[in-house]
Amino acid sequence: MKIVFLSTFFPFRGGIAQFNAQMFRAFEKVATVKAFTFTRQYPDFLFPGETQYVTEADTADAIQTERTLDTINPISYLKTAKKIKAEKPDLILTKYWMTFFAPSVGFVLSRFRKKAIRICVLDNITPHEKRFFDGFCNRYFLKHNDGFVAMSDTVLADLLQFRPDAKYLRLDHPVYNHFGESVSREIAHQKLGTDPTKKTLLFFGIIRDYKGLDILIDVFSKLDASYQLIIAGEAYGDFEKYQAKIDQSPLKANIHVFNHYISDDEVTNYFSASDVCMMTYRSATQSGISGIAQHFELPMIATNVGGLKTAVIHEKTGYLVDSIETEILAKETQRFFESDSNALFRTELRKMTAENSWERFSEKIIEFYKTIRLSNG
Repeated sequence: MKIVFLSTFFPFRGGIAQFNAQMFRAFEKVATVKAFTFTRQYPDFLFPGETQYVTEADTADAIQTERTLDTINPISYLKTAKKIKAEKPDLILTKYWMTFFAPSVGFVLSRFRKKAIRICVLDNITPHEKRFFDGFCNRYFLKHNDGFVAMSDTVLADLLQFRPDAKYLRLDHPVYNHFGESVSREIAHQKLGTDPTKKTLLFFGIIRDYKGLDILIDVFSKLDASYQLIIAGEAYGDFEKYQAKIDQSPLKANIHVFNHYISDDEVTNYFSASDVCMMTYRSATQSGISGIAQHFELPMIATNVGGLKTAVIHEKTGYLVDSIETEILAKETQRFFESDSNALFRTELRKMTAENSWERFSEKIIEFYKTIRLSNG
């Protein structure tokens, strides 16, 4: 079986590239896989972070790829389709997380109707920050696929609004396992310069408005001095509004900010130092952060929005809170530390890790591919 995987890979960095690398490694155990990626993913002026690319400080899986698709150069769309055709793939895999990619990747897929099975793993259909062209782009992209993998019920519902007839597979987000093992709490705090005696809350990942860091800072400010908050991740946009809240907090001395892209080899320290991963999101589809928390067996407290209820099973792997009100979230956080459920949470997280492996994820997609191929005759 020959698979072509067209998406973001090394030398690009970030959660999508990490996901794709893990997926690629699982598929290559059972099939012949070739990766294609971008010569230009975003124009620099559209990218809100520091850099799109892996740096010397990053540890990344350097998947061998053919860099051929420029998202804003239509000539490259034809060139990429031609190169993929030469591979004669049975299956073309893509990843979809932003409507910006619909014209380029959608055009390439349009050249393979009846020539290969096209399956897309969906992160988002409805963007967190909506734009006037989203509906058109979604319709264009989705019609050029034969099947879809949805990693949350929210994404699946969005898919069926655009494609009621869609063939789909509903799978949970696999558990990230490439960050290595936990280190001792004391060593992790020593490396971070934080206090190992305090109850430690973790906000991790790219900082964007919908992730509700401002809500979390307000929640933290209602706790007492026995707590500390670690904020670890690069801000996409202005961090000043968050810094203003931190400066106004009565517990500002207990808030530790690491406002930069967290490389893979740094991740272990943040999760090993923490008692709970906080996801006070305003909206969500699924969360890659939950996949990291599961790997490190770190319980989660999350707002009950979007697909987070799939990752956080209330009172089994953490707490799911039906409100973004700071008083309620603060009380649930205190309840977490007053309970004796930590061992139970970690046991359940260990079970989820075994169930949500990348190997299982890839096997299910191959079975799905075979089903589509048979139904297409």
